[in-house]
Amino acid sequence: MGTDPNTRNDHIPDRSSREWCEEALNRLNAGRPESALDAARRAADLDPTAEWAHRLISLAHERLGRDADAARPAERAVELARGSWAARLRLAAILRRLPGRWREAAAQAELAGKFAPEEADPQVMLGDLALSSGDHARAGQAYRAALAIDPGHPQAHVNLGLSLLHWDHPRPHHDPAWPVDPRETGRARRALEVWSRQVRLLVAVATVAVAVCALLFDWGAQARLGGFAVLVLLVPLTVRQARRVGVWPYVPAMLSRDPWLGAAVVSAALAVAAFAAWLLLSAVPAVPAAFDPVWAGLAGIVVLGWPALAAVRALAEAWRGRPLRALAETARAGPGSAERTARRNTGVTLWILLGRTWSVLVPLAGVALAVEPRAAVAAVAVPYPMLRGYLRARHRDRWLFTATCLVVLAAAACAAGGLLGSAWGWRIGLGALGAATVVFVACAARAWWRGAPGPWRSSLIMCDLPMGAAPSVAMTPEVRQAFSYARSVVLSYGGPLGPRVVGAAASVTSSGELRLIAGTEAWEAIEADPRVAVFAADPLQRRFWVEVRGIAQADSDILRVTPKELLVGEFPGRHQRR
Repeated sequence: MGTDPNTRNDHIPDRSSREWCEEALNRLNAGRPESALDAARRAADLDPTAEWAHRLISLAHERLGRDADAARPAERAVELARGSWAARLRLAAILRRLPGRWREAAAQAELAGKFAPEEADPQVMLGDLALSSGDHARAGQAYRAALAIDPGHPQAHVNLGLSLLHWDHPRPHHDPAWPVDPRETGRARRALEVWSRQVRLLVAVATVAVAVCALLFDWGAQARLGGFAVLVLLVPLTVRQARRVGVWPYVPAMLSRDPWLGAAVVSAALAVAAFAAWLLLSAVPAVPAAFDPVWAGLAGIVVLGWPALAAVRALAEAWRGRPLRALAETARAGPGSAERTARRNTGVTLWILLGRTWSVLVPLAGVALAVEPRAAVAAVAVPYPMLRGYLRARHRDRWLFTATCLVVLAAAACAAGGLLGSAWGWRIGLGALGAATVVFVACAARAWWRGAPGPWRSSLIMCDLPMGAAPSVAMTPEVRQAFSYARSVVLSYGGPLGPRVVGAAASVTSSGELRLIAGTEAWEAIEADPRVAVFAADPLQRRFWVEVRGIAQADSDILRVTPKELLVGEFPGRHQRR
């Protein structure tokens, strides 16, 4: 029997902490977070000051779904290297998943961007935070800033497509900045949804039953009593669901953040009021004939309010955002770790385009039939945006292909029917529109039955790649020696009038961080722009010099410099000087 090579590697005794970190990163990239956690813990045991090891521990916990356990190692990494943009980014990535810590996550992501403006990941994280809070404009700005730094960043392309579609988080009712657990607001949302569905269904069925009993069987009085009994039944039903809403102070904000939830609750309340008014009006013995439209209108509100709201929502969802631009951005993600997410979002976006096209063709055909048949010629141009997006995306889905062909056939047939006056053209066109609807319903039912993503907007997902795993800068023995024995150390920083330099005294900690004592005139400038460079020359090897570029943070009476880049070299010899 063979032996797992990773198991054999666990017994190598002479590995350093950094080598264990590299092994942990390899295991994470291979999709083995549990094994990576073991390797990262070995690295932290060998060197407790290795902030990279703590970041990898946090990332492994996150990949295993243990968000609460991932926070402490990320915070420890920031404590060990306060100027590390990767540590700040790792902390932001995990804090955004914890209730009530969204603002902290945003602050950490902003610091990461300040420490490393040349990196795209902090901007992507800021975009993800804005997108999760529903701020699509700010998210788009952040993703574009990331793409200006790294034009091929897959996560920025995919999530920029979501911002262009005005994508809603799976919990649109919940503000991630609230200090309440999203599971509590989720239970409250579920209770409100169930109450609105039950109420609307009960009053609609009761309205139809009362009308049938009164008009067909002449049981008007008995039917009205049954209707009032339904109103009484709504009281315990409402009380039962109200008890499940444990976060009533947040309910108004939830309804404003999720307009469709608010519309469902309001429509349920209106349905109850309309049903009660309809019963009272029917109980009046002598109602003038002028009140007949009011009586019929109240019944229409109760019975048709729910399907009307569903139709309005479907149209509104289809016409939100810019799907063509979203398709273009998603296509730029290219092959790689984000390919699966990009392919899924592409399919949903194409269904949205198809829904737009269908929603234009149906009223166009209806108006042409009722007013001027030759106006149906305009239907030929309607499918062009959908076809353009479909051909560019090259998405392979037989359901989508079938529905697209049917819609194109419907446009051509309706145009031919209106231009030539052909009844068969109209029949084929309208039949194709109906068949496209059947294909959509069948595809949706199949996805619902299998529990798979369906052809609807809620199937869109964010691309969420791991962040904060970048290796830390390794301090070589030569660099440590240079700072330990250097007679003079120079600190360079950006001042209001340009670059400035001051002398400093420096030491290197076991974790590879520089500790500097410098003049107070540098502190204020460093607080505004923490990016610095520290120069030193090794007196033991006179031709050897070191430059450490990093981030300086004030700590008591010293400056802590976390390295970002390490440069070493030799001074030119006498024969090279002029």
